[in-house]
Amino acid sequence: MKGLQGPGERGQALVEFSLAVTVFLALVMGVVDLGRAVYQYNGVAQAARELVRATSVHQGSPLGSSADTLDTLRTERGLVPGLATPTYACVDIAGTPVTRACEAGDWVRVTVVSAFTPVTPLASMLGQIVLSSSASAKLE
Repeated sequence: MKGLQGPGERGQALVEFSLAVTVFLALVMGVVDLGRAVYQYNGVAQAARELVRATSVHQGSPLGSSADTLDTLRTERGLVPGLATPTYACVDIAGTPVTRACEAGDWVRVTVVSAFTPVTPLASMLGQIVLSSSASAKLE
């Protein structure tokens, strides 16, 4: 087979492979980054749901300071990378903040934020992407 190659064709396969593998690896890294982002966003949304459930049952004063809510937050921080401190708000059914003390029949809204940093070279030039989710539940 060596006789079929001309003098300038010996490195052609190597050059073609390096071009093809570069594009292929960039696509694979992009798919992995997208999967990581979806996983982390799902974790942020689940953390908001879990925290609002715990807070609606065990409000604490101020909201979110009960032992059950703090245990749930500790668990969610172990599952979701970069989970920031959530915000708790007492709202009415329309989502308007309540100015008086929170009581049964009001709603609690929990907002959770986490920063996602892509590892793909082109996507990482954009910097961190902030993932946010909120959930509401009626106070019991």
